Formats: sequence, structure tokens, C-alpha cells
Amino acid sequence: MDRWTSRPALHAPEDLILFDGVCLLCSRWVKYVIARDPEMRFRFLTIQSDSGQALAREAGISPDVPETNAVVFKGRFWFKSDAVLTVLSQLPGTHWVRALKIVPRWLRDPAYDLIAQNRYRLFGRSEVCLVPTADDRARFVA
Repeated sequence: MDRWTSRPALHAPEDLILFDGVCLLCSRWVKYVIARDPEMRFRFLTIQSDSGQALAREAGISPDVPETNAVVFKGRFWFKSDAVLTVLSQLPGTHWVRALKIVPRWLRDPAYDLIAQNRYRLFGRSEVCLVPTADDRARFVA
């Protein structure tokens, strides 16, 4: 089993997105999901928080140098392109992305890795984690 194969998420709440809160691309991803998730299904946790660091370790992600975001879906951690496709496939109007799962991970993940490795240089970095609006605050796990 490779390091980023989906695995059981024993101590994580369902439909939780773990993300790099200082990464501007990752913050845009969270805002994208919030804007397209009218049922408010997904919740969010920054990897920089204490509980985010603990969950990252459980998932096998280095909290200091995160290589991937993760989503907990149906009791499992999903990583890299699987995480993105899993989330998108649950949002209204984006169910078509399920078809992309037929493309093997060994072809999808290198594109994910290229962006992830250069995300701060390409999209920027903040000194503080994403601060949710008052309306969205309840969707963020502390």
C-alpha cells in the first residue's frame, strides 16, 4: 500500500476537510467548497491548529510540511487528487468529476504534487490561517 492510499479515519468526524490554513490556494479551495455546498455538508480544519496537527499525524501527513490536503468521507481519509475528486463529486453540479476517478492515481497525483510543491510560490502564503466569515465560522472545527 502506498503512503497516500485511502485508509480508515478512526478518530475524525465525517465530511471534514483538513487543509493548510496559511496556503492561499488551499484557502481558496475552502472558499470554493463553501460557496458550492448549500447543504453545509463539509466542515474544515486547518492543519496548523492543535487538533489539525493531531489529525494530520493520524492521517500520516506531516503537520510541519504538509504534502496534501485530506478529506474524511465515509469513514476514510482520502488524499491528494482523490481528496479533491471526492469533495467535488459531492457538490451540486460537479458530479461529472466522478468520471475522472477512472484515471489512475499514478497519473493524477503527479499533477497534484507539482501544484502542491509550488503552491506558496505560485499562489502565495499568509502569516495567519484563513479567518472564516461570521456566517461560515460554525463550519470550522477548532
